[in-house]
Amino acid sequence: MNQPTLDKSTFMEKRTWTRFSPVERTARFIFYFVTVAVIVVSLQTIEVIPEFLLDAPEQIGDMLNRMWPPDVSYYPSTIHEAMLETIHIATLGTLLAIVMAIPIGVMVAENVTQNKALNWFARLILVSSRSINSLVWALLFVAILGPGPLAGAFAIAFRSIGFIGKLFGEALEESAPGPIEALRTTGAPWFSIMTMGYWPQVVPTFWAIVLFRWDINLRESAVLGLVGAGGIGVALNTALELFYWDRVSMVLLSMLVVVAIVEVLVTQIRKRII
Repeated sequence: MNQPTLDKSTFMEKRTWTRFSPVERTARFIFYFVTVAVIVVSLQTIEVIPEFLLDAPEQIGDMLNRMWPPDVSYYPSTIHEAMLETIHIATLGTLLAIVMAIPIGVMVAENVTQNKALNWFARLILVSSRSINSLVWALLFVAILGPGPLAGAFAIAFRSIGFIGKLFGEALEESAPGPIEALRTTGAPWFSIMTMGYWPQVVPTFWAIVLFRWDINLRESAVLGLVGAGGIGVALNTALELFYWDRVSMVLLSMLVVVAIVEVLVTQIRKRII
């Protein structure tokens, strides 16, 4: 029986390989076009002055010359006490945020609080907290409580509610349902389910969130003094207003050292907790 002879051309069809499909190429073109358009519109909106931009390197050099060497004598007289106040503001603000964020995080977790009205109310609080900057919160509390570190602590607290509450609520929603169902089957009350079912699963994540937020709050507290909310920002603002650039550099250097120490400390604590 004769077998049919197959032409090699049937196996060697000419194909053109392209990296992107026509739809992908069109999408990439639209993305690049929109990006360039946004950049052009933004540059026109912020009104870049070429003369000032060209003069910037010279101004930076002049400022650095004035900032060096730092005025070391300014640290014991002013910076040390202000830095301790900044740490206290960040710590107290974080503690207040924890107290307020835990119930909100519980309300926002849909597997814990099965009430849509409470879920949306909690989400509204979290979004409101995150949408307002710390400096704006500080301005509001300075107007309410007067200038000082108490206004700064409340500003840090209300700013941190959204961060801690959102991540804590997400950790609750990601909890394994097995232990929860077991406790509910035995007729355990809601408080026991929270303390013995949810909390053991989220406690490492919770403390990691708190430590991370405290680290952020320490950085944010450093500038609250610019609007009268106490801390190292007051010393920085005073030095800036009097054009004591050597004192400004000493304040910035002190902030850098403290933030670096706190970063190492938080990292070590997180390694031991998680």
